[in-house]
Amino acid sequence: MPSPVVTLAGTPAYVEVSVNLRHDPMRWGQPPQPSPGPWQPANLPGDGPGLPGWLEERLFDQRIVMLRGGLTGEAATGVAAALLTLDASGPAPVQLHVASSGGELGAALAIIDVIDAMAAPVHAVVTAEAGGAVIAVLAAADKRAAYRHARFRLTEPRAAGVTGTADEVAAAAGQHLRELEEVVLRLVAVTGQTRSRVEDDLSAGRILSAAEAVEYGLIDEVIQKG
Repeated sequence: MPSPVVTLAGTPAYVEVSVNLRHDPMRWGQPPQPSPGPWQPANLPGDGPGLPGWLEERLFDQRIVMLRGGLTGEAATGVAAALLTLDASGPAPVQLHVASSGGELGAALAIIDVIDAMAAPVHAVVTAEAGGAVIAVLAAADKRAAYRHARFRLTEPRAAGVTGTADEVAAAAGQHLRELEEVVLRLVAVTGQTRSRVEDDLSAGRILSAAEAVEYGLIDEVIQKG
């Protein structure tokens, strides 16, 4: 209904007031809510701070792929995708910078399969630490180096948690043992150590310095200022 308006002469007049109830913020009795700010990705527990996007792009342009933190299936997918992309872009070597204490054996094997299939050589550089399943990834590289204070821990790679019937668990355990044997044989071929020596060191969780890793045959050199 038009709203009355009193004129100077005292005679009421009417004017049309158009109200768009569809966009009225008080239509449902609630005040308008502020617009949400820019979306920020949440840090998952244990992920730690990620690299800035611009830095990841700059590293990628330099054919450098980072393997950081725990090696999960999701992390392996990202590393594998980056390696395949760089392999498709040209034959120049790809640097795989490693700073991981370990992870799932299946995730490591996924990266190893990609490295084995690549035409471009992969040069691994341990920047901080390498252990567990990540040692197997390191052994798959064409060249291996480390910074002076890098550390290596030879431990049996763990399998992802398996649930199910007794037969399913037994089958998964058998598969894990076969995959673990592949890792042992790869380390034997790379290091020149005997199989019994490698198996004993994995069982004992032997820790090596960068210099000791060179003597062991796990890496080719320690990076120092020339």
